[in-house]
Amino acid sequence: MSDKTAITPATHTTPPAKFSHGVRKGNILQVAGQVGFKPAVEGEAPTPVGPTLREQTLQTFANVKAILEEGGASWDDVMMMRVYLTDVAHFAEMNEIYNAYFEAEGLKEAPAARTTVYVGLPPGLLIEIDALAVLG
Repeated sequence: MSDKTAITPATHTTPPAKFSHGVRKGNILQVAGQVGFKPAVEGEAPTPVGPTLREQTLQTFANVKAILEEGGASWDDVMMMRVYLTDVAHFAEMNEIYNAYFEAEGLKEAPAARTTVYVGLPPGLLIEIDALAVLG
């Protein structure tokens, strides 16, 4: 049986509860829900990168990507993504940002499956994304 390994890139703070930002076991890498927090600064509480959906979505992608890379994966390894939005009115804008981002990433494989749901998040946060990657 393969080892289960927690993944926490240097850009991330220690999780606020007993969970991991990412977990890899064998060729499976699960990225926990990430939000648009700025990269970690020692001794400072995490804060959103900015107030707009664009800023937060791009930072959230950067945070997910950091975990994927730390775990030995890339966007091409992602099989499933879940996007959590706080406002139904943000769906079209998020899709535009999402499409432009992955166009710029130059994926070589088929895009990941995706589900989008609407949730409550802490004040100031507009989006959360998690991902499941299968390597090799």
